[in-house]
Amino acid sequence: MAEPRKSVYVDEDQGCDDKSKDGSEQKPYRTLLFAHIQHPLDSSEGLQYLIRKKEPGIHQGPGVSEVHQQWVPATTTALKKAAKLYEQHKKKQAKGDELALREKQEAYKRQHVLHEAKKLKIRQDPQLPKALKIRLNEKDTALIKLRSGQSEQDVDYSEGRGTRVRVTGRVHRYRSQKDVIFLTLQDGYGLLQCVLTGDLTKTYDAMTMTLETSLEIYGEMWEVPPKQHAPDDRELHADYYEVIGKAAGDKEAITTRVAADADPQTLYDNRHLVIRGHHASSVMKVRAALLRAFRQTYEEITPSCLEVTPPCMVQTQVEGGATLFAFDYYGQKAYLTQSSQLYLETCLPSLGNVFCVAPSFRAEKSLTRRHLSEYTHVEAELDFITFDDLLVHLELVMCRVVELSLANPQIAKLILDLNPNFEAPERPFKRMKYAEAIEWLNEHDIKTGEGEAHKFGDDIAEAAERKMTDIINRPIFLTHFPTEIKAFYMRKDPQDPRVTESVDCLMPGVGEIVGGSMRMEDYDELMEAYKRVDIDPTPYYWYTDQRKYGTSPHGGYGLGLERFLAWMCGRFTVRECSLYPRFTDRCTP
Repeated sequence: MAEPRKSVYVDEDQGCDDKSKDGSEQKPYRTLLFAHIQHPLDSSEGLQYLIRKKEPGIHQGPGVSEVHQQWVPATTTALKKAAKLYEQHKKKQAKGDELALREKQEAYKRQHVLHEAKKLKIRQDPQLPKALKIRLNEKDTALIKLRSGQSEQDVDYSEGRGTRVRVTGRVHRYRSQKDVIFLTLQDGYGLLQCVLTGDLTKTYDAMTMTLETSLEIYGEMWEVPPKQHAPDDRELHADYYEVIGKAAGDKEAITTRVAADADPQTLYDNRHLVIRGHHASSVMKVRAALLRAFRQTYEEITPSCLEVTPPCMVQTQVEGGATLFAFDYYGQKAYLTQSSQLYLETCLPSLGNVFCVAPSFRAEKSLTRRHLSEYTHVEAELDFITFDDLLVHLELVMCRVVELSLANPQIAKLILDLNPNFEAPERPFKRMKYAEAIEWLNEHDIKTGEGEAHKFGDDIAEAAERKMTDIINRPIFLTHFPTEIKAFYMRKDPQDPRVTESVDCLMPGVGEIVGGSMRMEDYDELMEAYKRVDIDPTPYYWYTDQRKYGTSPHGGYGLGLERFLAWMCGRFTVRECSLYPRFTDRCTP
């Protein structure tokens, strides 16, 4: 008696291609191919594939019901198609198995090589000359001699032609060739290419080298061979090295953590690793150079400005209460400063012109590319001046800072690497009154954020302001803003009381980087200004006293260092110009 044929069920609607299914009528597969894979035809002569699917039923009411077909054998055409796909599957699986086997063999071979490499121990030759400890940027020819030409040995001190040095740093770049490893070290001061040969390339540490691993390397200084390139056209031929701190690799490698195409929030989370990169570290070096240049400029101009250090914890506002960070100060309400301007004004009578470089804080929930919640504020106050004196001073300071920065070859190279199109600004800057800017915007059909034409009294939005600046493409002093949209302490223009003697300096690509004005010197006018903006003058007694005890015409400004830096370095956002940027919802790391 013949045995009953075994049936494998395929339900194209309710089946599932999963190994948890067994192809029974209760647990059918979804496709004929998967049924072939799990139950090949050649494995059982009495095998048959039964298939069913839904088909429209009889129209009943508003919808169409569906009924299942009966189980029917797969057609010859369907079987041929599934068989063809099955053969392709087997070939692909065989290729995958072959690749997996090869990878397994290579992994085993590498593990064996690494195991043998652990047995190799390198030692420093006590017969070699004593090594001179240097930073990677050391170029003093009185200390370091570079060897040139050729030698039969990788390291040869017999003729004393190259200085033996000892350097420390982290692996910035790594390239391995047959029997030679090229490492580029960085230590924050410079870069140095190091060449490892012989047994130095065969150790376990060399074979598992990762970027950012910290090393101490000993060797002879050489000139780079003709037609070859390396930082400063020199390299170190190593005779010994030690691993100080091995950096993580594989999935935890720094290039994985901070990949160039990573999500911006991921990069901000890993800012401590991002700043190790060339661009981020270059921006920070230019930032340091700008701070030095500002301080030098304030010292050398006539009259000079004295640096002071105002407090960051205050109980008064400067730019409006809506952007204050409030906190409890021993039971009293206090704020993080929005500006040091009020305190700088108190210094004028006894210290003369003054400036400060200090953090300012704005609780402004703005996510634009030019806003930060904490930023570095370069502020200055000048005594016995006119509004025109203030503008001339601003031009002088900014142009001199740029001049000093570009005068340093290393900093100039960093700036031009970051922003190849940067050009130092020319004086005088373009002067444009607020009313003229309103006319210009309307003439060029640049609308407000609501899509309307600009009118006198509007607070010109950032986008329109930046568009105007980019079209004009030169620094602009935008002056004489309406009283209603500026701070209470700004002096009104004697020729037009509707406006203030105020100025914003606009730079192409960034927009506003400086805001300044003449300050009210009249006591009664200041008291009226408090009243106009509904500020209680009591906490400001020390500021008001400046008008009671020998007042004077004076003015000042605040410059956002990050915006100035973004302009010079061609950065898209000021967040790139802060060591650890603080903005809305971001206070880590």
